[in-house]
Amino acid sequence: MNALVIGGTGPSGPHIVNGLIERGYEVAVLHGGQHEAEFIQPVEHIHTDPHFAETLEAALDGRSFDLSIATYGRIRLIAEALKGKTQRLITVSGGMLYAPRNDPRWGPLGAPAAIPEESPVTVDPDGPRLPYMIWVTEQTVLQAHHEGHYNSTIFRYPGIYGPGAPANPEWSIVRRALDGRRQLVVSSGRGVGRRAYGQNAAHAVLLGVDKPEESAGQVYNVGEEAQYSQTQIARFIGGLMGHEWELVELPPSLAARVYRGGSAQAGPGTEMDITKIRAELGYHDVVSVAEALTRSTEWLIANRPEPGGEIEQQLGDPFAYDAEDELIRAYREGIAQAEGVEFPEVNSGHMYRHPQRPGEAWAPPRRR
Repeated sequence: MNALVIGGTGPSGPHIVNGLIERGYEVAVLHGGQHEAEFIQPVEHIHTDPHFAETLEAALDGRSFDLSIATYGRIRLIAEALKGKTQRLITVSGGMLYAPRNDPRWGPLGAPAAIPEESPVTVDPDGPRLPYMIWVTEQTVLQAHHEGHYNSTIFRYPGIYGPGAPANPEWSIVRRALDGRRQLVVSSGRGVGRRAYGQNAAHAVLLGVDKPEESAGQVYNVGEEAQYSQTQIARFIGGLMGHEWELVELPPSLAARVYRGGSAQAGPGTEMDITKIRAELGYHDVVSVAEALTRSTEWLIANRPEPGGEIEQQLGDPFAYDAEDELIRAYREGIAQAEGVEFPEVNSGHMYRHPQRPGEAWAPPRRR
């Protein structure tokens, strides 16, 4: 059996490639060559740009594969280029295609806390460009599946973290600890949305490899079973690094000003429901979140991104410490003012009666 992996060098790619090798596949990895990765055994590398039809067609001319997995590039073009060249196509999509939470199609209550696969998506060509193109791409893959060009499955990735992840969200925390920050702004509440460590995301894709009939023509949300707040993640990483700091919880709208483009760090992320992949494919995390965060932190310390370089620009974090301190001061002044607003005392009690004698009605507790 032979397999093609398009991408293969990002946070989940090496785990996918290694999983295929362990399953007996002869693997070829097609990627742009900007980043390389190590695998458990040598594989063929096809260096070309996966974003253009002409480069894909030239690189794949005369080739055929039992299985193809596309994790990178313009997948709508890959889906066309692989017609007649593969029996099975698995593609990676993303949760950004879901409709905004104020879209009327969600109904009178708006979007639920966890969004399942059949939820409203962005289909307006005049709306946000990227979500719309993700939907167009998925439709291209599914149409080719229904036309019989190949057996296809789509996995919608959440925010991916871990070694090799672009815009790795943990760097915002790790760098501040390395820089000796004693206060860290974090988003209050859940905040970060569904996430997945690279190896856990790869495990989801490999379940599709193992279960081609069950997953045929299906779309699955991907994400770890256990999700944690930014406060919990920051406290854990600080402990790993032996760094003591005060975590200052701000509303997501204010925390987002600190991290700017770091949607995995602040602001309400997309909480994708993973009931379907658990029920149909038997998904469970293969790496615990604690172990995943430990590996991610250790890797970032050993492979520190260049200050102001490509990774930090992708992350969208300005590391503007003076502005952070000013924001914390202003927030605390506002909180102090709000706490000064007086409310009348209420002698409240439990909602169920606690009778002292048979038949006694509900009554508030006696004042002491």
